[in-house]
Amino acid sequence: MSTMNPKASSGGEEKASGMRSKTLGETVCSGKVERGQAILVAYLIATLELTFLFMQMGVMPYLAKSLGLDSVGLGYLQTTFGVLQLVGGPIFGRFADQFGAQAALILSCASGSAFFLLMSISTSIPLLFLSRLPAVFMHGIPGAQKLITDLTTPSQRTDALGKLGLCFGIGIIIGSALGGVLSTKFGIFVPAYVGLVGNLINTMIAMVCIPLQAKPKSDHHVTEHSTSQSGNMFSIREILRLMKFPGVMEVFIVKVFAGLPVGLFLIMFSIIAMDFFGLEAVESGYLMSYFGVLQMVVQGLVTGKLTNHCTERTLLRLSVFIFAGVGLGMALMRTVWHYCIVAVPMVFAFGTLGTITDSILTKAVPSSDTGTMLGICASVQPLTQTVGPTIGGVLYKQFGVSSFGYLQLIVNIGLFVYLLKSKIPLREMKSQ
Repeated sequence: MSTMNPKASSGGEEKASGMRSKTLGETVCSGKVERGQAILVAYLIATLELTFLFMQMGVMPYLAKSLGLDSVGLGYLQTTFGVLQLVGGPIFGRFADQFGAQAALILSCASGSAFFLLMSISTSIPLLFLSRLPAVFMHGIPGAQKLITDLTTPSQRTDALGKLGLCFGIGIIIGSALGGVLSTKFGIFVPAYVGLVGNLINTMIAMVCIPLQAKPKSDHHVTEHSTSQSGNMFSIREILRLMKFPGVMEVFIVKVFAGLPVGLFLIMFSIIAMDFFGLEAVESGYLMSYFGVLQMVVQGLVTGKLTNHCTERTLLRLSVFIFAGVGLGMALMRTVWHYCIVAVPMVFAFGTLGTITDSILTKAVPSSDTGTMLGICASVQPLTQTVGPTIGGVLYKQFGVSSFGYLQLIVNIGLFVYLLKSKIPLREMKSQ
């Protein structure tokens, strides 16, 4: 009968245990690398989509004018785009929850391809309006946000979402410049051709480089409050149910109203730049580039650092307080140089408020509903674009530029007092 050596047995167990630990460590490390690569791909897709979007925004007034569309018609065209994005945001979010971040990004990029294809053949005003139709599903930023929320922990989320501001800044700078150069040197439809090819490439990147199922397996449970796996994707009732979660309605109200007066001002800025500041088209372009650089610095670098030292509650209050100061500065500004100074805290408050509220709201709902929540958040800007021309036009004509500043000051003082007195349930955590 053979006997087993106790030392040999112990050594074998230790060796096996060490191999298991090594394998587990390699698996965890590999998972982190893959998640990091997927997030970088999401940043790339968002940057390219925003670049093409800002490229067409700069060219659109000239294309519309060449087809015989006047300024009123151009306003209707912009409103059509805003309404489609407003309606499509929550539906896109529901789609992302049900089919995943990869499918959502593919849908957004494919819609962008259809958008630029129709724009490239818009030889009449009806075709130009028809080209806006795919905008209902053009939501690259919410798609990227969905992927990021799936692949990051709650403590990492604010920093990762904030870096999308870097993509936004790059898109503004490159897109605005590229649209002008291409349309001037090669023709008014060339930016549409570039946008079409670029979005097709973006679609292929999303298909190949984004994981089919980004969300960790532990998050695939469906809570009793989850709406993503039940009901119709187009159900308004299911979408609005998310507003009943603790703190969601309160934070969403702050998100909508804190930046609304500034949003109205920015909608009217092309007119204000000419009439109030006396800027030429080239100078307005430089100002847009300045905004892009500020956006890159603030959201790409500053916001992430702040999340390491401050809680989300503190940053939410800080951004609203700064927004109030921005209102005072806007009410008192008289020259474009004053505006350049006011723009620094304005961009900071805009970027911080948007990132912090997105992070708070996605943590407040079940993980299976984050896409829908991000879709609702994405509807805030189109809402401003829809009502902005009417309300902003009345404010500017009746009360002047300073009215935007005073309205911003009053609204944000009220919101700041509300945030100080209310007890909105937030997860008080900092990034690690």
